[in-house]
Amino acid sequence: MLKEFQEFIARGNVMELAVGIIIGAAFTAIVNSLVENIITPIIGMIMGGVDFSGLAITVGNANITYGAFIQAIIDFLIIAWVVFLIVKAYNNFTKRFEEPAAEEPPAKPRDEELLEEIRDLLARQA
Repeated sequence: MLKEFQEFIARGNVMELAVGIIIGAAFTAIVNSLVENIITPIIGMIMGGVDFSGLAITVGNANITYGAFIQAIIDFLIIAWVVFLIVKAYNNFTKRFEEPAAEEPPAKPRDEELLEEIRDLLARQA
């Protein structure tokens, strides 16, 4: 069992996944800082400092804070928008350094392929 575990850990996929998770956590910190410290204050100025997190309703003994849910949705949309812009900028940046794909020659018509096969068969028989 220990040998199987070592083989499992030694696979490239597990190591790539671990690196991806670590980089993802670091990237999350960057995006959260960008959103909380730059984007949200700008949007707050535009919207007049609206904060939904204080909205709540009391039903019996339960305090339902639906405003926190609304604020979480707004925060999610802002983060998703920022990640979209980062990925779009990254894709545009990497396109500049990609080599254009070599064009494949056009495919031969099927009748030419058949004639070549017949020619090759006749050459082998002779």
